[in-house]
Amino acid sequence: MHKIYSRPRIRIPQIIVQSKRKMHSEKAKKMTTLLVILIIAFATVKLILDAVLPIFDTLCENRAKSIATMVSNEQATNVMKQHTYDELFTIEKDNNGNITMIKSNVIPINEIISDVANKIQIEIDNRGRENVQIALRKFYWF
Repeated sequence: MHKIYSRPRIRIPQIIVQSKRKMHSEKAKKMTTLLVILIIAFATVKLILDAVLPIFDTLCENRAKSIATMVSNEQATNVMKQHTYDELFTIEKDNNGNITMIKSNVIPINEIISDVANKIQIEIDNRGRENVQIALRKFYWF
C-alpha cells in the first residue's frame, strides 16, 4: 500500500449571517435568564431576612430592657444617696415613745420621682446607639 501524499487543507471559517429575528431571540433569552437569576436572588434574600428579623427583634428588645434596668437602678441609687429617711418621712410618737403615725413628706418624694425619671432619660439619651450581635448558634432550629 502506498500512501498518497496530501497536504492539509486550509479551512475558511464560515461567516454566519444572523437574521434580526434570531438576534432578538438571543437577547430575549439573555434577558429572561438575567430576570430569573434576579428573582431567585431576591427570593433568597427575603427568605433569609424573614428568618433573621424575628431573632434580631427579640435580641434588640431584650438588650433594650437590660439597658433600661441598669440605667434606672444606677440613677435611682445616685438620687437616693442625696436624701435621708428623715427628710422623706416624719415619725410622730406619743408620750410613751410609741410610734403613732408615720407621715410622708410628699414634696421631697415627688422631687425624687421627677429627678430619677429625668436622669434616666438623660442617661439613655447619652448612651446613643448600642450594637447588638447575633451569634450563629441562634440560627440553628434543632
